[in-house]
Amino acid sequence: QAQLVESGGGLVQVGGSLRLSCVASGRTFSNYIVGWFRQAPGKEREFLAAISWNGVSTDYVDSVKDRFTISRNNTKNTVWLQMNSLKPEDTAVYYCAADGTRRWLPRIRREWDLWGQGTQVTVSS
Repeated sequence: QAQLVESGGGLVQVGGSLRLSCVASGRTFSNYIVGWFRQAPGKEREFLAAISWNGVSTDYVDSVKDRFTISRNNTKNTVWLQMNSLKPEDTAVYYCAADGTRRWLPRIRREWDLWGQGTQVTVSS
């Protein structure tokens, strides 16, 4: 079973940028679709972006599609989420998720098999 570890979170000012990383270990990562979710205090975990196993297809929720970019490098077993023009409402714990059986990009949390432990992103105004 693959394991996912996120990093790159931190404190940033409004309008700033962060790049989150999700590194997989334990299995051939290139066979997995990967997604990013976030969860703010008192709110449901929400889908942000996803990328196909070969990086050709991506999907974004409307609220981030002009500011966030998901990418991957299978030789490094890594998926990134580049986040620009950050806003206070982007403050949340960010999670990467992966699935080795699907070839479409689901937005529903329960359709993802593997999860990382999360990394905190705080945007200060």
